[in-house]
Amino acid sequence: MKVLVADKFPDSAVDKIKKFGVEVIYEQNLKDDSLLDAMKEKQPNVVVVRSTKVTGPMIQANPDLSLIIRAGAGFNTIDVGTASLRGVYVANCPGKNAIAVAELAMGHIMSIDRRIPDCVIQLRDGKWDKAGFSKAEGIYGSTLGIIGTGRIGQEVIIRAKAFGMKVIAWSRSLTSEMAAELGIERCASITEVASRADYVSLHLALTDDTRGMIDSAFFGSMKAGAALINTSRAEIVDQDALLNALDNKGIRAGLDVFADEPSYKEGEFVNRIAAHPSVFGTHHIGASTNQAQLAVAEESINIISTFLATGLVLNCVNLIAKTPAKYVLSVRHRNRVGVLADVLRIVRENEINVEKMENIIFAGAEGACANIQIDDELSSIALDGLRRSSDDIYDVNLTRIE
Repeated sequence: MKVLVADKFPDSAVDKIKKFGVEVIYEQNLKDDSLLDAMKEKQPNVVVVRSTKVTGPMIQANPDLSLIIRAGAGFNTIDVGTASLRGVYVANCPGKNAIAVAELAMGHIMSIDRRIPDCVIQLRDGKWDKAGFSKAEGIYGSTLGIIGTGRIGQEVIIRAKAFGMKVIAWSRSLTSEMAAELGIERCASITEVASRADYVSLHLALTDDTRGMIDSAFFGSMKAGAALINTSRAEIVDQDALLNALDNKGIRAGLDVFADEPSYKEGEFVNRIAAHPSVFGTHHIGASTNQAQLAVAEESINIISTFLATGLVLNCVNLIAKTPAKYVLSVRHRNRVGVLADVLRIVRENEINVEKMENIIFAGAEGACANIQIDDELSSIALDGLRRSSDDIYDVNLTRIE
């Protein structure tokens, strides 16, 4: 098996993967055309990336590809649709960089309140302006609104409360009971968060539902002079609405993510929002601490080792939640060669598709039960044929899925 690590990765982690007895190709600067060429030429079975994009053509160029690991939480840089069409697993490493991102989010809050970046710039330019920089409000007692209370959101809550901030939050999964456990107040909507918070921090995955969620209505609900913190994904925010709020409502922003970020690590970046005087920006570095990268690397190693040993993929993000199967065919049988081959042959002869299959082996490795989800009903004649197809079949049952 070949594992291509196409992004910066700890050397110690690369060495651990090699110990699994696989061929490891470590080329940390692959991207765009060079990654496409590598997929064609090297035909890796597993690809590990951090921020590097894995496109549809890259996936299609490699028929041997089985698994793509995003060494991080978000996976919008991977063409999950094409991967799913070709039966390629996509896995991520959720929560492993949560502390790092939460630390940066708090850093943005402090930077906005105390204008720390501006202080540094002026000192480096040889300027002293104690009077100008002595007008901070202070964040103690202010209200922080959290949009998204997953692992990162919860880490931000811990840190914000330590600073004496009042925390309110909205998340689709947040219940009143969960809010009470976190020591925060649950809001009924994102606009309620916007209307009450002095700072709003976004911690959502990018999906079809969240794309553009922070729109003109949201900014219209924010207090004049309030601040938006985004360390998640730029596409969650309507960029035109954000720019209008910066220009016309006095909204401030601490941003680690921007629309149309370059794929290269270093070079020019011209972006109107990034250059805005009310924006305190960083270079998409939320997960970029040594602690976070080591934790993500360890989880990537765990995903690879489990896949090699069992064929299972931890943290898989592109498995169907519910198959289109209408029936479950349960076959209790002796654990012998060819038993299931006969079962599947009869299913195929009846022009019925298998949607999911699991063969459970019992203690002693003699008895087994195959649970086969199928998309149509087998006739009583076909079921009788299954029962008679092998002396190693004990029983056959067909159950409709409700």
